[in-house]
This record gives sequence, structure tokens and C-alpha cells, in this order.
Amino acid sequence: MSDLIIVGILLALMALGYQVALGRYRKVTGRSEVRPHSRPAYHGLLVAIWCAIPALAVIIVFGLFEPVITRYVILSALPPEVRDLPTHELRGVMQRIHQIATGFGIVGEARPYENVAATRLGTYHAIWNFALVALVASSAVAGLVYTLRRITPRLRARNEVERVIRVLLLLCSAVAIMTTVGIVASLLGEAVRFFGFVNPLDFFFGTVWNPRFSSVGAGQGDFGLLPLLVGTLMISAIAILVALPIGLMTAIYMAEYASSHLRNIAKPIIEILAGIPTIVYGVFALTVAGPFFADLGAAVGLDISATSAFTAGAVMGVMIIPFISSLSDDIITQVPASMRDGSLGLGATRSETIKRVILPAALPGIVGAFLLAVSRAIGETMIVVLAAGNSPVLRFNPFEPSTSVTVSIVNQLTGDTDFASPQSLVAFALGLTLFIMTLGLNVVALYIVRKYREQYE
Repeated sequence: MSDLIIVGILLALMALGYQVALGRYRKVTGRSEVRPHSRPAYHGLLVAIWCAIPALAVIIVFGLFEPVITRYVILSALPPEVRDLPTHELRGVMQRIHQIATGFGIVGEARPYENVAATRLGTYHAIWNFALVALVASSAVAGLVYTLRRITPRLRARNEVERVIRVLLLLCSAVAIMTTVGIVASLLGEAVRFFGFVNPLDFFFGTVWNPRFSSVGAGQGDFGLLPLLVGTLMISAIAILVALPIGLMTAIYMAEYASSHLRNIAKPIIEILAGIPTIVYGVFALTVAGPFFADLGAAVGLDISATSAFTAGAVMGVMIIPFISSLSDDIITQVPASMRDGSLGLGATRSETIKRVILPAALPGIVGAFLLAVSRAIGETMIVVLAAGNSPVLRFNPFEPSTSVTVSIVNQLTGDTDFASPQSLVAFALGLTLFIMTLGLNVVALYIVRKYREQYE
């Protein structure tokens, strides 16, 4: 509730500051012969911004110190024998006390010291929330008054507002960069811990995957990556072989041959495939596509398992068709019409124009669509879980059961994990491997795009 009160107070003060700033601007500029530097709206925005900045600073400071103070309040109310419990048991006690204080249910009867600590924690929360609301309101009012006194015809309000906007845009860009850095750091840190248990050569070149769950210790289980990597690449290759020709030919037909009426109907229908949940594709592969391919293989003399890499790859290929067709269609339609007219004017047929002019011009975008489809195929999980058979055995026959890296990550992180054993830490090594594979695909795609890119007026 205090969060809503803070947001309401802050928005009300910002709106009030904006309106008061407009009146202040008219008052000071009406009595001055100096031409004002900025428009009235910039002065109002500047006051609203300086209402928010000190209030947000107070919220950040309170947020940083609240966990520490909460822990101190709870520990000070616990008896000495409870405070001396092991870390994981003490964490459970503190969680129960927090649930009692916030009104959530707990398992079993609350102990007397838990009730005492929860009462003290509730009192602390009430005082803390009141102090937070009061400080946010007072800091916002202080910022409002300070900025109102600065309003003069010579105030460069526009420059200050644009500087704040520039900083906000920089922070938004930094969020994306720091998120990537954080993901890499977390994967790398935990992967290094894993390689403290398992030799990297045994992981990257091992041919047996059998991570037996047991107590922490080195050398327990087999962590060979090759069965998972081969399964991932095999399923992804089958998916691309299905999706790339169908998606690209669909895009060419929609952009170059289809009438506008047919295009307006067919393109949304194709893009519906991208909106179907992957679990639905997995169930379809398990109940329809798998038995169909098994019966088809029996009819032509092939032994095709109902759950196999071929089944998973084929269904996954159908799923990623819209990624290739829609993006390629948008790129092809952006090729300048003058290039088409010039090719046709020189006597080329429509098919020759598509092959020799349009596709080379649209190649960078098509490569981008292809890269997106490959990344989607490599990272897919649900279809592989249901359709591939979840068999981590090194096989090169696509008609037999297989598995992928993403499925193994899910298997290793399912259940109660403490992230202290190689059986759990291996998931981070697998994730780092997928990250490196995706990075390699991006490097190759950038090289192709830069090599074949052409500039058009």
C-alpha cells in the first residue's frame, strides 16, 4: 500500500510543480525585457524532474538499507540459541517470521519467539513505511521549491531537460549492456566452479553423458558434451532444412507474385504459426507427427522411431517458418523498385530479376532472418523434450531418439538444487556453450552482411 501512496504523492507533486512552474514563468517573463531562453513547457518539465530526482534518490537509499535493517530487527528479537543456528536453518526461521508479519500462512504452529519477532517486525515496517513516505514527500517538495526559485528568463531549462533525457537514454542503453555482461559473468563464474570438479577436456570431448546425482565430489558421473551437442546440431539442421526453403520461397511468392488481396489474407495466417505455444507443437509432434513418420518409414522400409531427432527437427522447422518468411518478405519488399524496373527494362524475366537482382540486394536481411531462425532452433526446449526422446547417447542417425543441450539444462536444474555439486553446476557450463555457439553465429552473419552489403540511394 505504501508503494501506491508514494507513487500517488510523487505524481501529484510533479503535476503540481509543472503547473506552478508555468505560472511562475509567465510572471517572471512578463516583468522582464529579456527574451526568455526556453519555452514554458521546458520550465514545467524541469520542475517536475527535480521533484522526482531527490524522491527517487531517497527510495533507492531506503531500498539498499532495508534488507540489512530488517535482518537486524529480526535477529535482535530472536533468542541466542536460535541466532546460533546454521545459516540455512536461520534463513528458514527468518522467512517464517516474515510470513507471519505480512499475514501469509505458515506450516504448523508459530513458536512464541516467532510471534514476538513478527510483532516487532510489523512495528518496524509501519515506522519504516511512514518515514519513507514522509521523506519522499519532503524531498520532492524541496526539489520543487528549489527549482521554482531558479526560474528566470535566462534559465536554460531546455538544455537541462535535454541533458536529463540524454542521461536517461544512456541508462537505458546501459541496462541492455549490463544485462548481457551480467549473464556472461554469472555463466562464466559458475562454469569455472564446474570445471574445478570436471576436466574441461573430458567435458568438451567426452562421448558419455551420465551425470549421476549424488553427494558433492570430483569425478562423479560422466559429463561428456558431444552427445548433447550432436543432438542439438542434428535437430537444428533438420529444422533449418525444413524452414529455410519453405520460408524463403513463401517470402518470394508473397513479395513478388501474390496479389495484394491474397497477401493480406495469407501473410497473417502464416504468422499465426509464430504465436502458437511451443508446448502445442510438442504435443502435436508426440501424438501426430511422430506416429505419422514412423508409419511412413515402415511403408518405405525405414526404421523411424516415433520420438526421434527427425520428428523434433521437422516440427520445429514448421514452427520457425514464420521467422524466415515474414522477415525475408519485409526485406525483399524494401528493395528499391528502380532496381526491378531496370532489370525488367533490360529484358530480364521476373525469375531472373529475383535471382540476380532482388535476392543479392536483400541478402543481408535474409541472413539476419536465417540467424534468428537458427538461434530459435538451438534454444528450443519443449518440442525436443516431447518429440526427440530425451536420449543423451551419441548417435548420428536422425531417425533414432536424441536430446539437446537445452533439455539437459532443464534436467540438471529440476528439483531441489544447491548449486554446489557438478551435477547442478554443469547447467551453467552448458549455457555458456550455447552462448558461445550463438556468438559464433552472429560473427559469421556480420561477416556475410558486411561482405555483400550494397548501398542504395
